[in-house]
Amino acid sequence: MGFELKLIAGNSNLPLAKGISNYLGVPLVEATVGRFADGEVVVQINENVRGADMFVIQSTCPPVNDNLMELLIIIDALRRASARRITAVIPYYGYARQDRKVQPRVPISSKLVADLLTTAGANRVLTMDLHAGQIQGFFNVPVDNLLAAPVLIDYIRSLKLSNIIFVSPDAGGVERTRNFAKRLNASIAIIDKRRERPNESEVMNIIGEIKGKDAFIIDDMIDTGGTLIKAVNALIQNGARSVYACCTHAVLSGNAMDRINASELKKLVVTDTIPVKEKVQNSPKVEILSVADLIGETIYRINVDKSVSSLFV
Repeated sequence: MGFELKLIAGNSNLPLAKGISNYLGVPLVEATVGRFADGEVVVQINENVRGADMFVIQSTCPPVNDNLMELLIIIDALRRASARRITAVIPYYGYARQDRKVQPRVPISSKLVADLLTTAGANRVLTMDLHAGQIQGFFNVPVDNLLAAPVLIDYIRSLKLSNIIFVSPDAGGVERTRNFAKRLNASIAIIDKRRERPNESEVMNIIGEIKGKDAFIIDDMIDTGGTLIKAVNALIQNGARSVYACCTHAVLSGNAMDRINASELKKLVVTDTIPVKEKVQNSPKVEILSVADLIGETIYRINVDKSVSSLFV
């Protein structure tokens, strides 16, 4: 058996933290995570955590910087309170899209965040569906990058569709899409986006045969929804019978939901790594799945030194 397992949460996604707590049968550590009058984060842990195997649950979702600072300060407080091991459980890793230099004189912010976490005192990191898997290499501590695929695939199976094809919205998502297709013995298609000339709208070419099929667009996150809706339109125009979309992280900023509700998308399937806004919950086009049990099982296995990868075979 591992050392005593304890959970603590910031304010970013308390419903998910409580779901993980319920799965494990372990109450959240009592702590005050608030603000001084000037906006500074203040943390006080209200029970003994000395020698404990601590798991800090905090998505770095909007407001990203506030939630990141909460996470860093909680980790620092635990380190100074003599926790034996501190695992940062980050269901949604903010700044993940800034993982390389795409222009001169720009930062690699996801690497900076990795350095901040380890400097604060994180001994390991648990996250889900990183935007780019190589971000794991930015850390010098163990990183478990979980996949939401088992949860999403169970939902897709429940639909009992007979002619499914999985669609990658770009070349970078092919590996993720192939993972879904392999599990359901389905084929894949790829959307090739290109601009022929500056200031012209993107042309979307479909690589693969999608005519008469139920298409599932697979992505790690949906932000403004612009690219998603273009992909939906391209698939419909090329003969898809219906179009669904599955994503792990429902950022859905700006007027994304208005676009989705007005589109021909049949269903958007998301998880609760980010707190789901009321407008999203009320949309008949959105299905919300919880990853609390999956993260909870992973935390248990880390605590008792069991295999995590076997969850995703």
